[in-house]
Amino acid sequence: MKLLSYEVGGVQSYGALKDGAIVDLARRLGSDFPTLKQLLAGSALRKAEEAVANAKPDYALDDIRFQLPIPVPEKIICVGVNYPERNAEYKDNSNLQERPSLFLRVTRSFVPHRANLIRPPESRQLDYEGELAVVIGKPGRRIAAEKAMEHVAGFTILNEGTIRDWIRHAKFNNTQGKNWEKSGSIGPWIATPDEFPNLEEIQITTRVNGKLRQQDKLGNMLFPIPYLVNYISTFTELAPGDVIATGTPTGAGARMDPPCFLVPGDTVEIEVSGLGTLSNAVADEH
Repeated sequence: MKLLSYEVGGVQSYGALKDGAIVDLARRLGSDFPTLKQLLAGSALRKAEEAVANAKPDYALDDIRFQLPIPVPEKIICVGVNYPERNAEYKDNSNLQERPSLFLRVTRSFVPHRANLIRPPESRQLDYEGELAVVIGKPGRRIAAEKAMEHVAGFTILNEGTIRDWIRHAKFNNTQGKNWEKSGSIGPWIATPDEFPNLEEIQITTRVNGKLRQQDKLGNMLFPIPYLVNYISTFTELAPGDVIATGTPTGAGARMDPPCFLVPGDTVEIEVSGLGTLSNAVADEH
């Protein structure tokens, strides 16, 4: 099942994909679960499946305006350098890390599917990073790796957009370089784990203006999803709707020779096999 949040006729809602269109779940379940985040918190995916099974779609995809799949997540936790070739890109002769590098992003730094990524006037180094993101359903603290998938509600696509020169202002730079308003994106929807019988074979592909920039499989990650859920939940309780961005493959614009950053008019498409494609154009801030 694929679940999404959206706005239609000026009203915020959420629903599920069916036959390429949308079944509005807020209309059917909203008295108990007003938002998708509350649906996940209520462990009510079975109710959603039942509501979709006998329903006719309410909206075409072109009828709605996409929102972030979880419009207001409590936490967006990002994993850095989670593919072996990404470590090699740094050209610092460092060994593969023993534990994941982590940082947080704020919700306002992301836009939904089909919205513009914004390049600020302070920098010309807006970059892309295509990633698979995990969405938490069942809350938990110190979750054992072998129990981790019981806490995963599904997966979505994330462009971990970065203002590159702002991550080199001081010794610890991720906060400012990774949190520019509307620099990244999440969407279009959340796909539940039953749609992915073999996580290791999921492929991430990033294209800019139709040209291939990034491509890799989840099976090549240094720290797989169960490990990440276990490690992160050791120091913070994971809550329903929390997002874990699992890291990007090699091929970001900053690593090209010469570097190739995004400019207004570019289109970034990030495809995850079995999930869909997150697409955003680039515009300057006005």
